[in-house]
Amino acid sequence: MQMKVVDSRDTDSGDAIRRRRECLSCQRRFTTYERVEEAPLVVIKRMGEREVFSRSKLLEGLVRACEKRPVDAETLEKFVDSVETALRNEFKTEVPSAEIGDRVLSQLKSLDKVAYVRFASVYRHFEDVEEFQRELSKL
Repeated sequence: MQMKVVDSRDTDSGDAIRRRRECLSCQRRFTTYERVEEAPLVVIKRMGEREVFSRSKLLEGLVRACEKRPVDAETLEKFVDSVETALRNEFKTEVPSAEIGDRVLSQLKSLDKVAYVRFASVYRHFEDVEEFQRELSKL
């Protein structure tokens, strides 16, 4: 089967190229998307174990932190894009989980302070009320 490319353009998100193709024998058209295959980013957890960075896991945590807050899904998607891009640019192959948490917290503080406290309470594993209050006083 021989084909020709009729049209080529970047997707709105900029992470792929959309190509409109036509079959030369039957003249049917279809669309393909081409993405750059990236090496996995490995997260080094607190206890030393390693796991592949999960964009969906980060997004899930942010959705929980922002529950019943005035933060829409598109904003959270962009937030995760920003964090992931920064991590991939700086760390290339491995990143400590603490680095991810710190970056999320620093950006979340300016996005929504309630979500910040919710995320911090899970991420920082507060041992007692005083530790929690110290974090609140920083805000």
